[in-house]
Amino acid sequence: MGTSLLKTLSVFLSIGLISGIAQSKLKSFELTPEWEAKITELAPDQPTAKPLKERNVLIFSLTTGFKHWCIPHTDAVVTLLGKKTGAYQSTVSTDIEVFKLDNLKKYDAVVLNNTCPDRKDRDTFRDVLINKMSQFGTKYKDVPLEEREALAKQSYENLVQYVSEGGGLVLLHGAITSFNNSEEFSALAGGSFDYHPPQQEVILTPTDDTHPLLLPFEGKPFTHIDEPYILKNAYSQFNFRPLLEMETTNLKDKRLKKLPSLPRYVAWIKPYNEGRVFFCSPSHNAQSFE
Repeated sequence: MGTSLLKTLSVFLSIGLISGIAQSKLKSFELTPEWEAKITELAPDQPTAKPLKERNVLIFSLTTGFKHWCIPHTDAVVTLLGKKTGAYQSTVSTDIEVFKLDNLKKYDAVVLNNTCPDRKDRDTFRDVLINKMSQFGTKYKDVPLEEREALAKQSYENLVQYVSEGGGLVLLHGAITSFNNSEEFSALAGGSFDYHPPQQEVILTPTDDTHPLLLPFEGKPFTHIDEPYILKNAYSQFNFRPLLEMETTNLKDKRLKKLPSLPRYVAWIKPYNEGRVFFCSPSHNAQSFE
C-alpha cells in the first residue's frame, strides 16, 4: 500500500480525535444527524495528498467485550471524512466474514474501531466463534467446534498476512486490545494494552512539530480528557515513530509509579514488513471530534 492514504487517515483522525480541549468529565450522547452535520462542517474539504487511485477503507466495529459508546460516532466520522474529501470510500461492517483474505485485498486500509474483546481470551475472533457465539456468532451454531477454532485462527492470520503484504491498519483506542494476548499482534501494533486509570485530564505533546501528521498542533502541548492508556509487551521496544507523548507526572495513577520509567506515547506510526500501522489511543469520547 502507498503511504498517501494512511497519511491522510492519520492526519484527519489525529486532528479529529485529539484537537479538542476538554473542559470537564465527558458524558455519552447518541449519534444524531445534527451532530454528524456539525462534524461534516468542521471536516477538511480536501485530503492532504490526492490519492493516485480510488481508495477503499474497511471499518470494522464489532466489540465482544467492553463497548465504547463512541463507536457509532467514530464510524460516522471516518466515513464522512473520506466522503467529504474524496480521499477514500468506506465500508462499515461487524461481520468477521470480511476477514477472508480475498475480501481484505479489496481494501487499502482496515480501521479497527474500538474492537475490544472479552477478557477471557482477549481475542475478538474467538469470542464470535467460541466464547460468545450465542451472542455474536449465531450463524455458526451448526458448525463443529473444531471448524470454528480453525476459522478463528485463520481470520486472525488473514489480517496479519494482509498487513504484512502491504495493507494499512488503523487501530483506534480500544482496538489495540483486539488480540491482546498475542505476542505477534503486539509486535505488529507496537504494543499491548496493560491498563488505564480513570478518565482525567491528560497533557499530550507532539513529538516532532515538522512531521506532516503533527503540523496542526504547531508543536504545542494540549490538554485532553481521556482514558490514559498504559501499554506493555512490544511497547517497550519503541519500534515505531511516536506522534504524541503523554505527560505522566500529574496523572492520578498509583500503579504507574511501580512500573519502569518509560516515555508514554499514545499515538504512533510504524511499518510491519510491507504494511503500515497507525495507532491512536485518543479517544474514549466522541466530543473529541469537535
